[in-house]
Amino acid sequence: MIAPTSFRLVAATGIHRGDRPYQQDQVAILPHPRTAGCLMAVVADGMGGKSGGRKAADQVLMTARQVFDRYVPGTEEATTILAQLLNEAHLMIKLTAIAFEEEPHSTLASFIVNPDLTADILHAGDSRVYHFRGPEMLYRTLDHSFVQRLVNEGQITEEEANVHPQSNLLTGCLGTQQDPPLAAHRLRGLQIGDSLLACSDGLWHYFTPKELGAIVHTLPPREAAEMLVSKARHRARGGGDNLSMALVRVEARS
Repeated sequence: MIAPTSFRLVAATGIHRGDRPYQQDQVAILPHPRTAGCLMAVVADGMGGKSGGRKAADQVLMTARQVFDRYVPGTEEATTILAQLLNEAHLMIKLTAIAFEEEPHSTLASFIVNPDLTADILHAGDSRVYHFRGPEMLYRTLDHSFVQRLVNEGQITEEEANVHPQSNLLTGCLGTQQDPPLAAHRLRGLQIGDSLLACSDGLWHYFTPKELGAIVHTLPPREAAEMLVSKARHRARGGGDNLSMALVRVEARS
């Protein structure tokens, strides 16, 4: 196991309104307030009109800050904290809908990296988390969407899913009448050179996993974030969605 003193976590975020009239994505990377080598990354893609979607995404980030502040690494499971984030944000978004007579929803893509270099991932909707070792993708979350279900059933390919007319139809997210899916995954033994990327569909839609891996491996996180946003904007050709991303890389401490 790599000692906490021998590595550092280098992180960057990226966000752009795209070609939409307003921004409903939110993103944050939260260093743990008391424990070195521990952080939480959160991406929320809000839906439900100009104010509703943004309120939903804001609620996810506010809840993330609250639950992560309570987290004590080593004494409780990070998956418990992520489940609290999912459930508490879901409830607060539903209460917002009642108070303002709107229908706000949000996706969630979040992960916690711990000082022992385990990482816990949780997501709902079609915002994703990727794990790369060098340029190679080792894992990614599977979307809670209609087209992902078709892919899982072998009816269409991943490439066909990307251009399917119902690609934005979700089967699970925060703020709906049904409870959001609790899709958690644990990565054990992150290594020097590993990267974790959380992003909304406004970003991943324009890249293959191989392209993402090459960029996050080759460039420092800040430059990688800038290039990914720039390339997504170029490839959108004036029709891009809001996009957001949080990138964390494990590097050797010099």
